[in-house]
Amino acid sequence: MTGFAQQFPDIAFVGFGEAGHALASGWMRPARGTTRAYDIKLREAATSGAVVERCAEAGVEPRSDPGPALDSAGLVFSLVTADQALQAARACAPHLLPGTLWLDCNSCAPQTKQAAAAVIEAAGGRYVDVAVMAPVYPRRHEVPLLLSGPHAAVAAARIETLGLRPKLGGERVGDASSVKMLRSVMIKGLEALTTECILAARRAGVEDAVLASLQASDPGIDWRARGAYNMERMLVHGARRAAEVEEVCVTLRAFGLPDWMSRGTVEWQRRLASLEIDPGEDDLAKRADAVLSRL
Repeated sequence: MTGFAQQFPDIAFVGFGEAGHALASGWMRPARGTTRAYDIKLREAATSGAVVERCAEAGVEPRSDPGPALDSAGLVFSLVTADQALQAARACAPHLLPGTLWLDCNSCAPQTKQAAAAVIEAAGGRYVDVAVMAPVYPRRHEVPLLLSGPHAAVAAARIETLGLRPKLGGERVGDASSVKMLRSVMIKGLEALTTECILAARRAGVEDAVLASLQASDPGIDWRARGAYNMERMLVHGARRAAEVEEVCVTLRAFGLPDWMSRGTVEWQRRLASLEIDPGEDDLAKRADAVLSRL
């Protein structure tokens, strides 16, 4: 490790949901230093229990305020929702040590990442644009990470010591997030598109014929399994995905392109999350019926 990392071996998470737990529960535990997590959900009795439980499972110390979590950390992972990434940077910047690496792993537009970078750099931190390029489970800490910005190489070397799998994706803040955002046009859009198709086919009573036709047209995909998986992702993570695709829309408009398809994706992701339905067993028909009963 570098001299800075040796001097300040502590690690902090800002936000400790599924992604933070996946990283911290899988990586090679540092020989020195403490890992802490600051999450605003720790401030409320109704939401703190789940965060405390995740922290205990991963060997992470929970903190309900940013100062005690960050004031000795040389490495910080920001893992909040996309719509809170800039606010998290603003709230945490005053508590950072000079030289702390701030790894912004949130699914945000390049413009949002650049605004957050300005906040962190003004406070003396070193900002790194990080794109998480696949679901964190089952790979956990081995999920592919794309890093960009002037401090990306230093950050990559640091997190490799934890067993993480970083790849350099450009010298500018915004390079990694551009890849992530434009990939999400397709990935999150396909989730919404398959769900819209299957729900309509189920209600019309022709889902078997529709799925058979899709299977014949593209046999490389198990359409029934993919449909069930996509719907489950939206039911469980739709609120977070909707916030991410809002950032996708910002990205598209900044490039001078319409965001028509992605606007529809936002609506579908948000709507399914709002139903608060347990996805239940991995059965497409039962899952679709549960959704249709609440739409």
